[in-house]
Amino acid sequence: MNNHTRKLLFDVQDSARSIHHWCQDRTFAEYEANRQFRRAVEREFEIIGEALNQLSHEGPATAARIHHLSRIVGFRNRIIHGYETIDDATVWGVVEGHWPAPLAEVEALLQKPDAEP
Repeated sequence: MNNHTRKLLFDVQDSARSIHHWCQDRTFAEYEANRQFRRAVEREFEIIGEALNQLSHEGPATAARIHHLSRIVGFRNRIIHGYETIDDATVWGVVEGHWPAPLAEVEALLQKPDAEP
């Protein structure tokens, strides 16, 4: 795996961990009531989606090992381009239910530096 591919994966990992930090021991009601909290989580999802979008072009073999990559990038696009229609419950649902699996895939890839030339 080249250095840029590795950096993109680290960016995903770092933002995912940041989301976890922001959200642990907090409730949906707190998320809904706190604009700064919502914006912080949304921004981290933007970074994750952009890093994975770049990865799909620069490290396609590595990107292919991340399930639902296109859905994650699509989620990022919706946050950025359809910000006025973002549903807080949807974002919170991704935080609670859907994000742990892709994060585990990224962390596994970071443990295998030979995943892609």
